[in-house]
Amino acid sequence: MASQAHLDKMQVRQTYRNLWHTDLMHTIQADFPYCCLSFWCAPCVSYLLRKRALYNDMSRYVCCAGYLPCSGRCGESRCPEFCLATEVFLCFGNSVASTRFLLQDEFNIQTTQCDNCIIGFMFCLQQIACIFSIVAMIVGSEEISEASQLLSCLADMVYCTVCACMQTQHKIEMDKRDGMFGPQVMAVPPVQQMSRLDQPYPPSVGYPQPAYGQPYSYPPPQAQGYPGSGYPPSGYPPSGYPPPSYRR
Repeated sequence: MASQAHLDKMQVRQTYRNLWHTDLMHTIQADFPYCCLSFWCAPCVSYLLRKRALYNDMSRYVCCAGYLPCSGRCGESRCPEFCLATEVFLCFGNSVASTRFLLQDEFNIQTTQCDNCIIGFMFCLQQIACIFSIVAMIVGSEEISEASQLLSCLADMVYCTVCACMQTQHKIEMDKRDGMFGPQVMAVPPVQQMSRLDQPYPPSVGYPQPAYGQPYSYPPPQAQGYPGSGYPPSGYPPSGYPPPSYRR
């Protein structure tokens, strides 16, 4: 039952229409200092971003944002700060992904194909490095062992870089949410629940929507060159103008 609900939620995410304010390819250009901070102090940044995603209200904190089976079973209600610190240090990848899902479900955000390719490449490179390490242990070849070490180093670098870009992307999105790019339009959402599977269509306030199918909030324009309904103005001669003496 729970697995089916998760599958349904994944299908609903494919219908999201909003986009991240900045994609992964341009996060370094958008906020280079924060991207460097996310690279060198990744767990601390993950802690701050999750807390900010919860509007600094740690009473709403749930382990892994309610997306994993461990959620709600780690004593979050008694000591949420300690549980969040444990999450970002021991389960760093899950903490970044949970914050990402939290923002996507709250603001109806989809991930572009380019971002999906980057994230997929990161996972594939980690799997290949793991396979090479297993083969190197079984065969005992020095060449394969060196290749596996190089692949592992490359996979770790790609992982750290992509996670830094993802966290910068999350930070920029919350800057947009908090009105740093314009007037603040978002209100504090309701208290975070254990599972967000009961929210199939999250709100899309503050994000551009398609122009088609939207009702107009202004009256339709009059045809150009034609007077309005109040024409002619008062004080002008009646409709019989000009006088009969001038008619032929």
